[in-house]
Amino acid sequence: MMSDFATRASQLDETDPLRDYPAEFLGSDDPEIVAYLDGNSLGRPTRATAQRLAAFLTEGWGGRLIRGWEEQWFDLPLTIGDRIGAAVLGAAAGQTTVGDSTTVLLYKLARGAMALRPGRTEIVLDRDNFPTDRYLLESIASDLGLTLRWIETDFAGGVTARAVGDAVSEHTALVVLSHVAYRSGYLLDAAAVCAATHAAGALLLLDLCHSAGSVEIELDRWAIDFAVGCTYKYLNGGPGAPAFAYVAAAHQADFTQPIWGWMGREKPFEMAQGYVPAAGIRRVISGTPAIVGMIPIQDTLDLIEQVGMAAVRAKSVALTEFAVELAQTWLLPLEVRMSSPLDPARRGGHVTIDHPRFQEITARLWQRGIIPDFRPPQGIRLGMSPLSTTFGEVLAGVRAIRDELTTH
Repeated sequence: MMSDFATRASQLDETDPLRDYPAEFLGSDDPEIVAYLDGNSLGRPTRATAQRLAAFLTEGWGGRLIRGWEEQWFDLPLTIGDRIGAAVLGAAAGQTTVGDSTTVLLYKLARGAMALRPGRTEIVLDRDNFPTDRYLLESIASDLGLTLRWIETDFAGGVTARAVGDAVSEHTALVVLSHVAYRSGYLLDAAAVCAATHAAGALLLLDLCHSAGSVEIELDRWAIDFAVGCTYKYLNGGPGAPAFAYVAAAHQADFTQPIWGWMGREKPFEMAQGYVPAAGIRRVISGTPAIVGMIPIQDTLDLIEQVGMAAVRAKSVALTEFAVELAQTWLLPLEVRMSSPLDPARRGGHVTIDHPRFQEITARLWQRGIIPDFRPPQGIRLGMSPLSTTFGEVLAGVRAIRDELTTH
């Protein structure tokens, strides 16, 4: 069986339409990294990014100096935002901007959304959403005297449209959910959830951190109100790279976010007295944007624009299907539990498996050059990044987990 899977992995890599793309990433030829299976937490840098950053230091920052603001940097959050919108989010121009962390943008969008539904007193969210989302909404609810309406979910599942329909009411102002659950990988039926939310007169804010760059997204077509996501996972922006925010065009004229800064003001360089929000998506911006942090995102967008998100998603499904097959054959007999949906249509770009020993095993895997991540209470996440991960890496990773379970 081992040789059969090894042959399969080799064949899958040879016939992969994206087989040339892993070589575009730094570290792909590092002999100490046998399998990098954590692209859903931190993506590899591209080789092009190393060149672009070096050129920016000497030619952009070093050469243009302050002139860079007028020549490019002032509009860069919107320029890159439009590229993310078109290539990754299914969003028309003028609705996406880049800047701040995911947490800060979540706060801005959630507070701005609440102001669009005055008199409503409830926010709906789920117990298994990412901690930042939960903590942030607890803070907002405490500040504004709101009620949090919790949806209970299973670690191996996620939120359904029916559960949202049961939770929302005439009191609901906002529903905040992750498009792909950070632990289980459950892929939300965003269009159905949005319809259920709107039926109650509420607004929907999606967290796209674990879906942007791994699954196909159609924010405009699904009629999503607001969305936020990070760029350091599947978009390979690097540690702490700025996040992106989407505000549907229909809401922008009335949308006001609470962190008023000079870069989000109308005619910011006039330095005028009093805050007047800029027109359109620029009003989401607060302070000076992190220009250096935006540079690497452009190189991954170059790659995604070349191949298209349909090809990226097809590779993602093939990788996770192979991981599931290996886990079912080698790991489930060893009392490992599958904690991700088996249906690829309901699964994002990572697979989570559970076992009581996985925390200690993860540390040993890292020493062997096998790099997944651990998520409590006892889960290993296998995060396959479609542009940079090979089927051979998936094989090596699951085989190493089996070896650790059987030899220690």
